[in-house]
Amino acid sequence: MDSKQFREAAKQLVDYICDYHDNIRDRDVLPAVQPYFLEKQMPGSAPENGEPWTSVFNDIEKLIMPGMTHWHSPRFHAYFPTASSYPAILADMLSGALGCVGFSWISSPICTELEMSMMDWLGKMLHLPSEFLFSSHGKGGGVIQEAASESTLICMLAARSRAITKYSSSSSPKNKSPLNKLVAYCSTQAHSSVEKAALLSAVKIRSLDPDTNLSLRGETLERAIKDDREKGLIPFFVAASLGTTNSCAFDNIIEIGQICQKEDIWLHIDAAYAGSAFICPEYRHYLNGVDKADSFNMNPHKWLLVNSDCSALWVKNLNLISDAFNVDPVYLKYDKQGQIHDFRHLQIALGRRFRSLKMWFVFRLYGLNGLQQFIRKHIRLASEFKMMLQTDPRFQIEQPVVLGLVTFRLKGSDELNKKYAKAINDRRKIHISPCSINGRYTLRFVVCSRHTELEDIKFSWNEFKTVADQFPMENGFANH
Repeated sequence: MDSKQFREAAKQLVDYICDYHDNIRDRDVLPAVQPYFLEKQMPGSAPENGEPWTSVFNDIEKLIMPGMTHWHSPRFHAYFPTASSYPAILADMLSGALGCVGFSWISSPICTELEMSMMDWLGKMLHLPSEFLFSSHGKGGGVIQEAASESTLICMLAARSRAITKYSSSSSPKNKSPLNKLVAYCSTQAHSSVEKAALLSAVKIRSLDPDTNLSLRGETLERAIKDDREKGLIPFFVAASLGTTNSCAFDNIIEIGQICQKEDIWLHIDAAYAGSAFICPEYRHYLNGVDKADSFNMNPHKWLLVNSDCSALWVKNLNLISDAFNVDPVYLKYDKQGQIHDFRHLQIALGRRFRSLKMWFVFRLYGLNGLQQFIRKHIRLASEFKMMLQTDPRFQIEQPVVLGLVTFRLKGSDELNKKYAKAINDRRKIHISPCSINGRYTLRFVVCSRHTELEDIKFSWNEFKTVADQFPMENGFANH
């Protein structure tokens, strides 16, 4: 494909992308395929000779779309949003064309320096303490990771390295490695990636019970730390959640932060979904206490119109990560090394894409006001859905609705709700995902797509009611 052919193909593909988004409501959210559906339609090996672009383009609709779950459908209400916007798509095109691998400053200076600027821009939108910003010219700053899960792992590994160094320097030579004594903490409501990070870090983890509002409290953490110290264990890391996956609950980071500071324990805050809402002044109070944290993470690629992957991690002392991760072979050295951060020391992989372009395009083309309006619209739509639920006595709302997530269930048994959720998804008109809250099978409804309007919420509500009509209600609740 030469530049002339590329221009023609790119224009055709851009038109296809626009048509796809403009007409996405015409597609069922979930595909009607079975495992290995593609194997029966694909050749067993790559072609010997190159095919024309028209063949590839025609197969998008024939082979790709039948297996697509349409995450950007306004009737997709599962998991959490995955952000998408035309400015971010444009940035991805340019990033792909430039093709730089920004592992160090010299490998592409703009890749490093634009990322530093964008992380400071976003940090200031969130009103993060200055210690988290590059512009404070201290030890802190922000770095884009692939996912919140990776951010948690990176911070846990850095905290582990710090704890081992501290322990080794203060203990007798016979106790050189405290690895089997290290213990991390989180709420039972925390994302499963915290448990996975502990598994990969080879440390113990304790999941602590939250209060009745599903918020982990300082006194619960303090008791656990005291118990573990008495057993000879070494508490070293706490993962607090702001906006849990199950119900969008918020741990009490003011209380937890005070305990962590007193006990000299690394506090990491995971606000993967909810963090985007903190750019709105009316929701910023959920972040009060972040000044006591060592690291803070949120995902612009969830709810801030920046395409995946773009997970924003800020750390007060980046040296603690680079000291834990630094491997410096001769072939990566250069004469200005040490004058500015090399992001390869702040992540697990060596290579990295030019992700900050997406932030730059989106922030400039939407502006802070545009991003705030987008977040507020989703929250209003979730509130509309909550009010619809309240009009039907067959349903009950499980947890308070704060942002764009509504948790609810049919009045009745877990088995009833499992069958109901399956029936909803089997129809493929809308898509929801379940969770467990206080041991009860619960349905989650999230406003996800930037295309979602009130008419889409009404469509989804009618789907919920239509399917509920097919189920005999338990405990004396009759069908409408």
